[in-house]
Amino acid sequence: MTILTLLASVAPTRLDPIHLFLDADIVVQTVMAGLLLASLWVWMIIVSFSLRMGTLRSRTIQYEADFWQAENFDRFMSERGKKDIPAARVAQAAVEEWRRSTKTTVRDPDALRQRLAVAMDSQIALEADDIAERLNFLATVGSVAPFVGLFGTVWGIMNSFFQIGTQGSSSLAVVAPGISEALFATAIGLFAAIPAVIAYNRFSHRVDRYEARLTRFADKLSATFSRQLEAR
Repeated sequence: MTILTLLASVAPTRLDPIHLFLDADIVVQTVMAGLLLASLWVWMIIVSFSLRMGTLRSRTIQYEADFWQAENFDRFMSERGKKDIPAARVAQAAVEEWRRSTKTTVRDPDALRQRLAVAMDSQIALEADDIAERLNFLATVGSVAPFVGLFGTVWGIMNSFFQIGTQGSSSLAVVAPGISEALFATAIGLFAAIPAVIAYNRFSHRVDRYEARLTRFADKLSATFSRQLEAR
């Protein structure tokens, strides 16, 4: 068996990501490892956020249905007003403001309506910020990961040129491994960034829809309080 035949028998027939990582420069390896960890965290956020939004939506729909069907509003709020649901906290904020403002004679109904609206709007903003808090990481990875991968690519190409100077040869056998490792860093950067951007856009839309749902709930609740105020 000739040497060429032996080399052909052991030479890889396709790209091996593991070997590309192990054979890369320490700087490129660090970039790859960081991007892989970021990608893993992105997918954890995607799964957990999807489950959370699905649970929130179903629980909110059930809470609103029970809320508007309740015959005794005060008893319902006492039993379920503090339930761990954004809509419940919005309703609780309005009820607390209503009770504080109606302890004495209401002299300015319009001012009371404005205070109720401010209380509910503030709570809605807090709920939306809390839900969307982890989405900032998706936005960061989506915008930064390609450039981090590009840094690894540039470093790998610089290392390939260094090898050319060291070995005095510019053949593909000298520069190809380093360039492959460098481009692999960019590929990992895109692998982390693309799902992050898609998930961020999708989840931002879902948060906006949920916030709009809370706003509609607050508007209906404000109308209910307004009718009670007129009946006093």
